[in-house]
Amino acid sequence: MNHQLFNKFDLTTLLSLSFSASINELHERLSELGFGDFRPVHGFMFKCIIPNGATGVELSEYLGITKQAVSKMVDYLEGNGYVMRQTHPTDKRGKIIVLTERGWLVVKAKEKILSEIEGRWGENIGNERMQMLKEDLSKLISEENEGKLSPFVRLIW
Repeated sequence: MNHQLFNKFDLTTLLSLSFSASINELHERLSELGFGDFRPVHGFMFKCIIPNGATGVELSEYLGITKQAVSKMVDYLEGNGYVMRQTHPTDKRGKIIVLTERGWLVVKAKEKILSEIEGRWGENIGNERMQMLKEDLSKLISEENEGKLSPFVRLIW
């Protein structure tokens, strides 16, 4: 498709399309590596779990969903070997959700794949322009969200 067609789109649409393209490729490649049962929403949860684990309440607040929904998602991820529930280190009555070896493997695969995608995009538009784009977006995000970001920034994983 001719890139000139996209010049008519507003910035939000372009950012959304680039996000979708990277996430779609990420999950296609994760599937090829044997992580076909891992979905984009799981990545949001992993952002909260990494590096030291999280409680169900923390995950619920972070994701903006009910504790019951978190419990179902944790059940699914636990059943597929990505996370496990452990006794909370300071509250022996509570549980903390942590990544398993398989969970860490998908995180490492994700990091490698996204790095490759970004590298390819840098080759496409030029590495200097890619760095400038990242710096400009970082500045805009920082200034537009000053004082508004929660401690759990909802980043894609």
